[in-house]
Amino acid sequence: MQLQDILFSQGFGTRRICCGLIQQGLVKVRIDEAWAVCLDPSASFSEEGLAFQVQGEPWAYHERAYLMVHKPAGFECSQKPSTYPSVYTLLPGPLRARGGGAAAGVQAVGRLDQDTTGLLLMSDDGKFIHRLTSPRHHVPKVYEVRVKHPLDTTQVGRLLEGVVLDDDPKPVRAQACSAEDEHHLRLTLTEGKYHQVKRMVAAVGNRVEGLHRSSVGPLSLTPELGPGRWRWLTAEEVRLLTQKTPG
Repeated sequence: MQLQDILFSQGFGTRRICCGLIQQGLVKVRIDEAWAVCLDPSASFSEEGLAFQVQGEPWAYHERAYLMVHKPAGFECSQKPSTYPSVYTLLPGPLRARGGGAAAGVQAVGRLDQDTTGLLLMSDDGKFIHRLTSPRHHVPKVYEVRVKHPLDTTQVGRLLEGVVLDDDPKPVRAQACSAEDEHHLRLTLTEGKYHQVKRMVAAVGNRVEGLHRSSVGPLSLTPELGPGRWRWLTAEEVRLLTQKTPG
């Protein structure tokens, strides 16, 4: 692939802008473990394993973007936020512009409320997003819930048996539910209804005071990824997220 097309695919601007970056000597490519300035926009490189720098910032070629983000409180999962800053502002510009066009950049895989923290996946792969958000795939998501009133076995039992929400007569059940302490509920859901955790907890007579998503499918948020930080998913993590669940 030509270098200008590689930069364009990775979100570094229009083809004209990418061409200009190269001609100005602002792009280096790693060749045989050494960095070399490339001034030819039409120079061809193999994309596999390609590493390059743009204006001194290192980058690696990714055909598709698969990211893990530790969402802090006070950010909206929207490209056009209404009150709080967009969670997309936590990402570097190229990730927000990949592919160009109206649907440029990575998209959140589902949403977290502005006051909810924790694991948020992002991608520009539509099939990947659909696989993780479609109710028919039953991808489990684990939430750590701080509640206002002390928990009891009746509340936990009702969440496991199913509660009725005001927009659907069909009961909604937790896949797993346990009281970790008097005010800490660990809840596993396989659906993604609007404000589902808050509404389920309210349905059993309690109130959510704090909400954190700790895992999606086989992936859990790890301590080294602090609030506001992001990283690429590994190929193995992507495979685990998209493999079919037995049964």
